[in-house]
Amino acid sequence: MKVSEMLAGAELIQVAGESGNGNEIKGAYIGDLLSLVMSRALEGNLWITIQAHENIVAVASLVEVSAIVVAEGIRVEAGTIEKANELDIPIFESIAPAFELAKTMIGLGIQ
Repeated sequence: MKVSEMLAGAELIQVAGESGNGNEIKGAYIGDLLSLVMSRALEGNLWITIQAHENIVAVASLVEVSAIVVAEGIRVEAGTIEKANELDIPIFESIAPAFELAKTMIGLGIQ
């Protein structure tokens, strides 16, 4: 599934990285501790987190995740948006908790 297809099926607000909407989603990872994300998330994963600072873009780029969803109504910082746009990393905001987002993604076929 491509990021653009996920966006059509979920209630998300895209705040950055529209040029990366063609990225392929190959699973998902939920986590907030950046060191764990770096060691356990896989290339192409959709990353669900409550972190919104600029370091998530660096981690996403390193791991090559397909996109980031920031849960719980947390607002993504301006510097994060700017950096994500530079690196073509899609970032979305959602008011839903991570568990609800996970259920939605599974319903869309993301495993």
